[in-house]
Amino acid sequence: MGKTIYIVLTDTGTLLSKAIGIYTRKDLNHASIAFDEQLTEIYSFGRKRQHNPFVGGFVRENVAEGIFQDADCAVYRCEVSLEAYTRIRKKIVQFESNQRNYKYNFIGLFGVALNKEIQRERAFFCSQFVATVMQESETHRLMTRPCLTMPHHLTYMPHLDLIYEGDLKSYLNKVREPQAEHPIRMGIWKSLAFRLLA
Repeated sequence: MGKTIYIVLTDTGTLLSKAIGIYTRKDLNHASIAFDEQLTEIYSFGRKRQHNPFVGGFVRENVAEGIFQDADCAVYRCEVSLEAYTRIRKKIVQFESNQRNYKYNFIGLFGVALNKEIQRERAFFCSQFVATVMQESETHRLMTRPCLTMPHHLTYMPHLDLIYEGDLKSYLNKVREPQAEHPIRMGIWKSLAFRLLA
């Protein structure tokens, strides 16, 4: 039985995102990888401090606040084998365990603009990171090298299904809506009724 991961593209509206958009001519210029539909466990390479775009690296993102509050997004569902999922998870753990050693690959962005591979040790930009991680799944590898992968290239990945496109806040309100609240309340009232009738 396979496992599900999610590829998320966003328009954060930051100066860097707008600058990348001038070259890509696309609206969604930030890429992340998530392990749940609610996007509570989601990773990328980006700014480590909300108000300082020049301090970047590997991050676990909170897409409900900060630069994501007014973002548009596209959420893609991706089915992978259990073996590939395990390898992807291990890859993320490696990044997380050594996150202090990683930095944002600003120079690599110029390489993308010039279509020239610039390999830097322990440095990634967002879509390069996602493409690198997804190489752990043989059936989801792109023809483009990770160091030349732009966010929209990720949508060309095989076996990818678009499940949502639009306002990120609306998506989160939909998928994070508490489902169990109503049944729990009904259960309490039913229990009280039985006690009164007993």
